[in-house]
Amino acid sequence: MVAAGVPLERPGVGWLLCGVAAAAALSVAARTAHPRIDQLLWGAATLVLLAVGTLRAAGWLFALCLLTALVTGCLAVTGGRSVRGMLLGFVLIPAAVVRAVPWAGRGLAHGGRGSAGVRVAITAGISIVLLLVFGLLFASADAVFADLLDQALPDLGPLTVVRVLLFFPPAALVLFGGAYLLAAPPDLTGLETPAKRRVRRLEWLVPILLLDVLFTVFVLVQLTVLFGGARYVLTDHGPTFAEYARSGFWQLLAVTVLTLPVLGGAARWAPRDNRLDRILIRVLLGALAVLTLVIVASALYRMHVYQQAYGFTRLRILVSAYELWLGFLFVLVLAAGIHLRATWLPRVAAASAVLALLGLVALDPDRFIADQNIDRYQATGRIDVDYLSGLSADAVPALDRLPGQLRDCALSDIAEELTDHPDGWRGWNLARRRALDLLAADPPQPSDPACSAGYR
Repeated sequence: MVAAGVPLERPGVGWLLCGVAAAAALSVAARTAHPRIDQLLWGAATLVLLAVGTLRAAGWLFALCLLTALVTGCLAVTGGRSVRGMLLGFVLIPAAVVRAVPWAGRGLAHGGRGSAGVRVAITAGISIVLLLVFGLLFASADAVFADLLDQALPDLGPLTVVRVLLFFPPAALVLFGGAYLLAAPPDLTGLETPAKRRVRRLEWLVPILLLDVLFTVFVLVQLTVLFGGARYVLTDHGPTFAEYARSGFWQLLAVTVLTLPVLGGAARWAPRDNRLDRILIRVLLGALAVLTLVIVASALYRMHVYQQAYGFTRLRILVSAYELWLGFLFVLVLAAGIHLRATWLPRVAAASAVLALLGLVALDPDRFIADQNIDRYQATGRIDVDYLSGLSADAVPALDRLPGQLRDCALSDIAEELTDHPDGWRGWNLARRRALDLLAADPPQPSDPACSAGYR
């Protein structure tokens, strides 16, 4: 029944309900394991991420939250703190699934009828049978009650049965493995200790010093290019907005991403036995981090220029948020370099990623994109209605601001999709509910061929 409550087609409250049910099941195993406070926080973060499906209608945004919830759920179960411990957790889950089956068999064999787990299972089974028998009798006796029961229970048609068969077995096995890990927590303490093997001073100093020089020269030579903005790109011999922002942004994003493992490797393997070594680490790695922050600022500015010229899209919002998060990671690296200790860094970095995603949820990106593009339309008279009509129900309050035919073009497809595919209780969603109420008050006219013109 829980598996049937998951609305796989779209975000909905069913995801949160299933997450709460899974958390309740795992809490039985965690009761004897005494999980740490960070594991409880990861578990809470998992439920918050699943709750996004109740608040936001954007499927792409909930997909990111769902993937992140898998990561935080894994951290809640395994409790890894270092980078290696966190990565090992993803390997432990499948391994635990294999070991959980004989573990449960031994528990049933030794526990017998007197074990708490068996008693709970028997109680649940008896309750389900009684509810089914008496519920069906009441439904056959009263048509109103039958209709209420039909709305409350999932549709047990062929598609639902297939969905349950595809979803429930792997989900049950993963929960089984999680219970096993919570009942018998893995010892990851050996992975938390810093590396003892170090490289020689010149072996790390030379490549980092050369990178510092390269980054410095790039920033100094390109200052007018990096921050020249519209005055640079609009000259006769300068690149177009697309060449300036698109091409430059992706290269600078790649530089930002690749610099992180370079800093991490150098900080891990560089010797720090004497005062000179520690000074070199702080100065050279700190300089590289600061220079990379300049690159981050340049990349963000390039994307800002592009958005001002061509409008906002989901991809542009997403990569800008990702670049901002990377910039925050470099600030964390600078903070860790003060005391040359970063045992806290992997957990804070992972937590900051979750908070960044939740910040994106709070921004309500589809509505923000619609608002920004409508503001741009009011200033320039140019708008891509075809793109806006493909946004989710989150954008309906913003698209309602459009005048006349533009409003009809932007909202007609969304209204048709909402009315043709109504939500059951499992798929209930606050954003879609509000959008339906708004569209019912002022229904858009069906789209006409003029809407296919798209960009105006």
